[in-house]
Amino acid sequence: MTVTARPTQAPSPSPSRPSSGSRSRVVDVALTAIAPVSWGTTYVVTTELLPPDRPLLIAALRALPAGLILLAFTRRLPTGNWWWKVAVLGTLNFGAFFPLLFFAAYRLPGGVAATVGAVLPLVVLALSALILGARPTLWSVGAAVTGVVGVGLMVLTSDAAIDPLGVLAQLTGVLLMGTAVVLGKRWGRPDGVSLVTLTGWQLTVGGLVLAPIAFAVEGAPSALSATNVVGFVYLGLIGTALAYFVWFRGIERLVPAQVSFLALTNPMTALIAGFLVLGQGLSPWQLLGFLIALGAMVAGQWQPRQAADRHLS
Repeated sequence: MTVTARPTQAPSPSPSRPSSGSRSRVVDVALTAIAPVSWGTTYVVTTELLPPDRPLLIAALRALPAGLILLAFTRRLPTGNWWWKVAVLGTLNFGAFFPLLFFAAYRLPGGVAATVGAVLPLVVLALSALILGARPTLWSVGAAVTGVVGVGLMVLTSDAAIDPLGVLAQLTGVLLMGTAVVLGKRWGRPDGVSLVTLTGWQLTVGGLVLAPIAFAVEGAPSALSATNVVGFVYLGLIGTALAYFVWFRGIERLVPAQVSFLALTNPMTALIAGFLVLGQGLSPWQLLGFLIALGAMVAGQWQPRQAADRHLS
């Protein structure tokens, strides 16, 4: 007697159990968020550990040593058209962005600067449409506008002064950062080049642009105390080398809009750090703004399936 085996049907995955792809995406988002979270501690570290009134020196010493250390490990230089691509990305991310950031910080109250900086998701959505052909959705635009409102409630005060040059500098810096995010996604990474190497290239270029500006404007650095050295080591290794490594990793693996929404954690972290370290108060409006910004950041991670597949393919 011949027995015919009945075909077995593979069990369908439980809808309550996330797929490995979903888990991987959560990990990518969490790792990328390390960057803006660490940037949110910059104000506290700068005011408590670093020498005063030396913003360009601080910027140069954040970028150049970190870049040289990474290149010392990888020992690889750009080739072909990556010489000019690295020059563009390094200047956008560091060489031009840092001076504009500090110029705005000196001319604007922190709340105004943070609110202007919160338009980054809107900038990236617009640039993604122009450069990558990714049409923004109403969901993403709404989440981006909500994020600006949330940050404004967190940090704006009734007596905040609006300086036109400061606002222009901050907006220009946001435009440069958004352009770097989108171009980094478009250009990707050269074959056989590690992400550590690519990060080191950009930091070194940015530091080489910043160093002569710092010496010309602020002069040679004075003696540094042990406290200053601790601050520079933290900013260089954690707030720059590690932060930009995971930031560039996120640009590779996520949709540009998703990366930009994570930048909202920067002012959120600054608010928490100011409360815990500097003893700054928290009003009900600030707490409401924090929750709104958090909701906008989370909402910004939900991309339409077709758009996510197009960007990540």
